[in-house]
Amino acid sequence: MNFLAGQVLAFDKPLGMTSFGLVAKVRWLLTRRMGGRKIKVGHAGTLDPLATGVVLLCTGRATKRIEELQGGVKEYTATLRLGATTPSFDLEHPVDATYPAAHIDEEALRRVLATFEGDVMQVPPAFSACKVEGRRAYDIARRGEDVSLRAKPVRIDSIELLAFRPGDMPEADLRIACGKGTYIRSLARDIGLALGSGAHLTALRRTRVGSYAEADCFTLETFETWLEAQDVETELPA
Repeated sequence: MNFLAGQVLAFDKPLGMTSFGLVAKVRWLLTRRMGGRKIKVGHAGTLDPLATGVVLLCTGRATKRIEELQGGVKEYTATLRLGATTPSFDLEHPVDATYPAAHIDEEALRRVLATFEGDVMQVPPAFSACKVEGRRAYDIARRGEDVSLRAKPVRIDSIELLAFRPGDMPEADLRIACGKGTYIRSLARDIGLALGSGAHLTALRRTRVGSYAEADCFTLETFETWLEAQDVETELPA
């Protein structure tokens, strides 16, 4: 196994870990296994700390494939809570506002979901890895400063309603297929607005990136065990 020549590795990112943290851990494991030999590792698409699921890591010369891999269709399962918002549009921050939501039924939700399929304009969350004048938006937002991000075109191939639970704060389980750069947290915000209410995510899992699915993924534990069993080369092939 030659990681310097380049490998694409699919990981199931655990809850609470950043994508950058996953890269750092895998780079450390590879460097240790290669006797201290330094190696380049990068990820093909950020996944939020409170999201789990498929993240593709590229090693060595395969880092040249990052842009190509980022272009693959991504699939998610998400749980949406209606009637309340948070600054990050997920559970990273506490609820900052509540709205009437008991009027929202399954039929109304289905009608609204259909309007988001196709090519749409979407404003990324303030708490995101987007850059504003060279700074990460989440760094600016966490300092309490205002973040102004422009809407950008994204593609949402499909939104499937898996379950709907009515009430004062209804919840919905969704399956979403979308293109590069789509923020499911922003989609939650926009669905809430379209329903005359508010919304945020209580759970998010990426189930596929291009041809890589959950079943293809290592966990950090299984990767470490697998790596120890490999015959690892420490030089590039001639």
